[in-house]
Amino acid sequence: MIKKKVLIVDDFENTRWIVQQILQKEEELELMTAGNGKEALQFFNGETIDLLITDLNMPEMDGIELVQKVRASDKYRFIPIIMLTTERNPEKKQKALDIKVTTWIQKPFEQGTFRKIVRKALRLK
Repeated sequence: MIKKKVLIVDDFENTRWIVQQILQKEEELELMTAGNGKEALQFFNGETIDLLITDLNMPEMDGIELVQKVRASDKYRFIPIIMLTTERNPEKKQKALDIKVTTWIQKPFEQGTFRKIVRKALRLK
């Protein structure tokens, strides 16, 4: 079985760990992590990435800049992107949607709903 590659980007290690714990039950997924947008960009080197899950507010490179760079690449232009954030500012949410973030999820989130959103983004049954 070919696994779908999911990149989880968040500056809080605990958040990355929680997301991994939720998604590791999904056998179809291969999970990778990065601590900020700059680290995450190293994964976008021609390798297949099927889904990006990113925080918004991070040091070095925030989620908006990361999404803009990913969307600027021909290879990754259309991958689904989930913005997983504590941010409540409606203008920042609109900016994320304007740059084609697929889904905005506010922390804290319900695990079952989160798994369903991830499966839908990856077109898994």
